[in-house]
Amino acid sequence: MRVRTLVALAVVTTGAVTALAVGCENKHEANQQQQGGGSGNLGASASLAELMKARNLSEADVEAALKTYVPTGKMDEYYIFASGGQSGNVDVIGVPSMRLLKVIGVFTPESWQGWGFGGDSDKILDQGNQGPHKIRWADMHHPNLSETKGDYDGEYLFVNDKANARVAVVDLKDFQTKQMVANPLAASDHGGAFVTPNTEYVIETSQYPAPLGREYAPLGQFKEKYRGVAIFWKFDRQKGRIDKEKSWALELPPYTQDLADAGKLDSDGWAYINSFNSEMAVGGTLEGKPPIESGASQNDMDYLHVINWKKAEELVNGGKAKTIAGMRVLTMDVSGAEGVLTLVGEPKSPHGCDVTPDGKHVVVGGKLDTHTTIYDAAKMKQLIEQKKFEGKDGFGLPIMAFKEAIAGQVEIGLGPLHTVFDDKGNAYTSVFIESVVAKWSYKDYKKPVEKLKVQYNIGHILAAEGDTVSPDGKYVVAMNKMSMDRFLPVGPLYPQNFQLVGIDGEKMRLLADMPLPNAEPHYSQMIKADKIKPLKVYKVGTNALGEADPTRVEGGKERVVRNGNKVEVFMTAIRSHFTPDQVEVEEGDEVTIHLTSLETAEDQTHGFTIDMYNINVSLEPGKHENITFKADMPGTYPMYCTEFCSALHLEMTGYFLVKPKKR
Repeated sequence: MRVRTLVALAVVTTGAVTALAVGCENKHEANQQQQGGGSGNLGASASLAELMKARNLSEADVEAALKTYVPTGKMDEYYIFASGGQSGNVDVIGVPSMRLLKVIGVFTPESWQGWGFGGDSDKILDQGNQGPHKIRWADMHHPNLSETKGDYDGEYLFVNDKANARVAVVDLKDFQTKQMVANPLAASDHGGAFVTPNTEYVIETSQYPAPLGREYAPLGQFKEKYRGVAIFWKFDRQKGRIDKEKSWALELPPYTQDLADAGKLDSDGWAYINSFNSEMAVGGTLEGKPPIESGASQNDMDYLHVINWKKAEELVNGGKAKTIAGMRVLTMDVSGAEGVLTLVGEPKSPHGCDVTPDGKHVVVGGKLDTHTTIYDAAKMKQLIEQKKFEGKDGFGLPIMAFKEAIAGQVEIGLGPLHTVFDDKGNAYTSVFIESVVAKWSYKDYKKPVEKLKVQYNIGHILAAEGDTVSPDGKYVVAMNKMSMDRFLPVGPLYPQNFQLVGIDGEKMRLLADMPLPNAEPHYSQMIKADKIKPLKVYKVGTNALGEADPTRVEGGKERVVRNGNKVEVFMTAIRSHFTPDQVEVEEGDEVTIHLTSLETAEDQTHGFTIDMYNINVSLEPGKHENITFKADMPGTYPMYCTEFCSALHLEMTGYFLVKPKKR
């Protein structure tokens, strides 16, 4: 077998992995090269050639493998924080290895971490309940990292739940959800959770219109009663929490708002939200009316919403807002007249809405168009200041002339969606119908200089630091909706497919496929690994909120306290026992277990469960949990550590006894 020139070949030796530059024409040359490089388990490079042949691997395959291989004991360069879609949780992925590092429990119970199974996390999940319903599922869409001066700072992650109109705050010191806020106005959301350049606000926009506050109104009153809304959740950086009292909202017309992005640098102080269904179609198929999908595709254009959020903030704080469902809302009659909310036409069925790294332009992709449209932020600002409009919509909102607001359009292909950026003035757009990544210049609006085929039907796309003022320009990830013929078959429900693409060379290179088996991701962001400084252990007694818990338990002060039918157990855990390890209560007692891990060593995690009581918590080193439940099943129940923690892990157990009531 003739071996062509490779960029590199991995040679496995007895003690290391070394790189061998190969320029061999035959096996004899390969063997001579290997003799100077040490003997290995695979023998010589000729053996590698045989392995390539046996596995039907090309040189491009080997090069891609080397570009993504992260040896044991070495770390990835980047984190990806990916939406978990219908799982309601966040997937954390290393790059370039594309290894799944963690699933962060957010909106949905996650049993390994004890998220939602009796501990303090239940209180956080309860913050997201809507009305009388205890909501424990989510359709997570758009994770966004906190920013300082338009750059990721690695401190917080914000995520939204489309199905139940909620936003959550994840603290990246411990990769744990710390807060959930339920939107009191919207019936669904989509354009969230995008942040302003210094994370002053987390922006959440509605998707499907409904009366604000979700009150009943017949669909015959759609134009009069139904509305969209943008929530500007005020973020308190010092506390690491959204301040609901200082948050406010902007009433939007009853078009279907989609994605959003905040301006930066030259466009700081502005936000942009696209929309579709300017026709306000509501369906009615049983009555012989067209379905929403066709009813919403009649007009030539939809509307990009251009928002001066700093001016809106001034008006709200100046008392110009109306209170609806307990939240201050700036209504359209005020925002339209004051130059806060202005519309401009955009291509049909837009989905991407992405501000360029220099903040000068907004790129929009329309699924029913073949172009990306580049809006000029300065031109739009000038048109608004000069009150130069071509008319108003049916709600009195001023409309800018499309041709006067744009810098240009680029012919991309069939079904452009989202756009991300590199450090060389290039944009990368996902093209859904063609299933390609299209690379083009946002500096001079040239047609795609390159298209890379992906498998299949790419939706969202992400780039290394690609949503910031300073993208890295090393990797892009194609987030594909379909994966037939990519992975082993697993039944009719296929995984999604993340494809890692190298963009640091002259041409884009497909490097790796990664199946996403737990839900449909929608959006992701990639951050340099060295920007994130996670804790390795908690200060002993820290609870799920990241606070020193007032009921934390010191070693030697374990006890059981009864007050009527309420029993408090002050318990500790350390390799390899619980103290106390015997707890007896009476049927009907309300039991609260205050449980502190006394471990201070890195990676020494315990778990705690009581059989049959649906209780499970994770006790990372130093962590404290509070578990409250009713002892409503008399009997004998083992309690044990669920995390294999030591040689005597199986001995880390005890008994929870519930004495029956006298009948």
